[in-house]
Order: sequence, then C-alpha cells, then structure tokens
Amino acid sequence: MRPRTITKTRRVPHTVDGETRLVEERYTLPAPPRDWDHIVLTGALAVVAAGLLIVIVWSTASIGDLLVLTDVTPAIAYAAATGFSLGWLVCMALEWLNRYDPTRVRRPRTAGHVFLTADMAAVCVHGWIADSLKVGIIGAVLSAGAKALYTLILDHQAAPLDFRTQQWVAIRRGEINSRLALGAARRQLSRVESRAAAEEAALLTAPDAEADPDPDSLAEVTPPAGAPILPSSGPMTVKDAVTTARSCGITDQDAVLRYVRKVADANAKGETVARYLRGA
Repeated sequence: MRPRTITKTRRVPHTVDGETRLVEERYTLPAPPRDWDHIVLTGALAVVAAGLLIVIVWSTASIGDLLVLTDVTPAIAYAAATGFSLGWLVCMALEWLNRYDPTRVRRPRTAGHVFLTADMAAVCVHGWIADSLKVGIIGAVLSAGAKALYTLILDHQAAPLDFRTQQWVAIRRGEINSRLALGAARRQLSRVESRAAAEEAALLTAPDAEADPDPDSLAEVTPPAGAPILPSSGPMTVKDAVTTARSCGITDQDAVLRYVRKVADANAKGETVARYLRGA
C-alpha cells in the first residue's frame, strides 16, 4: 500500500545573477498515522454537543410554553426559559476549565446539578399541566442524559494533578491573581488621586471667598485723597494703583487690594498686590 504523504512549503535561498532571495519551495514528507483516539473523542464531543443543542431547544420550548400560561408576552416567556438550560451549561463550561483541579471543580459541578434539577422539574411540571406527564419525564431524562454524557467525557479528559503539584499551582495562581488585583487597585488609586489633585487645584485657583470684592464694600472704597483720576483712554494698571495707594499713605495690604480692585482690576489677586508692595 502506498504510504500517505503531505505537501508543505518552506523558504529557501535562491540566487539569480548574483542576487540571493528567499523563495518558497514545496516538499513532501510522510503523513503521520491517523490519531484514532482523537478522532473518536472528537466524534463523541460532536454527539454530546448535538445532544445538548436538542435538549436546550426541548427545554426552552417546554418551559416557555409553561411560562406563557402566566399571561406574559411569549417572547419574554421563552427568553426566560433559556435561563434554566443556560445556567447548567455555564457550570459545565466552568467544570471543563477547572478539570485539572478537583477542589475548584466542585462548586461549578454542584451548581450545575442544581440548575439541571430545576430544569428537569420545570419540564416535568409542563408535562403534568399538559396532561402528558410521561412526555415531561422523558424530556427531563433527556437533559439528565446529556449531562451524564458530558460528565463521562469530562472525566475522561480530566487529569487531576498530584497533591504537591496542586499546591504549587495554587500558590502560583495566588501570586498571579495578587498581581492582577494590585494592578486594578493601583488603577483605582490613580483615578482617585487624579480626582483629588484636580479638586485641590480647583480650590487653589478659585478666588478666596473672603477676598472676593463685595459690591457694597467696594462702593465704600473711595480713592484716597490726592489719588489721580482714571484717564478716559483706559483703566489704571494694578502697579499704578498700588503705587498711588502707597503714595497716599495706605500700607495695609487688604486696603490696598480693595483700592486696586476698585480703580484698576476687579479680579486682581492678593499675591500680585503683595509683590508690588514689596517692590515699592
């Protein structure tokens, strides 16, 4: 019998006129023998997947028809009916992910049995209400059978680790989860710190409530004796107003600030006035 071969490609150097480039070259090699174990397992998984699909459709139809009796919208009733089957399907997926850890697999397996029991009970109740309890029991057995087939395949695929290796994996998982948790905590702290810094900056840049010019108090502030009248061409500058106040004998910083805000700039800052007073 002629052995099976497969054709593959590889990149090899090829030189033309002294210039070398990498080109593709086809070559053949003997094909590996068929992995019948993998083929059988794939077929079993396909059968289980098809059975689960049939069970989901049957359970959804039965439970949805049962919920419709409560006078709810059929679309809502059938959508809610999928929750019974989806619950134990999600638990089955978690069982598969934790198949190497007997400790972590117990909780999803127990929850899956609870969801499956609720699903089977609802199907039986629908058969009883529809005067066909036998059909309801058969539908419930279908769900249990699909779950049993999946459990058998899962047990075949599962390879529980020895006790010491399980401890090593648990410690390593804890270290990685700690890094993920610390990363999330740092992001939260960074967001909180940014918000706090933004609020502090807003408070620092906002005008002081006590320093805000009060219209009534500004009305009482009159230019000192001898202070020049503002020219019609433009307002007096803050520096000129500070110089004028000093020349009129006003030395109190708050008084000078009130005068500057009256005759020059209503938004003048105390730091600016203090700087001009120091430089005067």
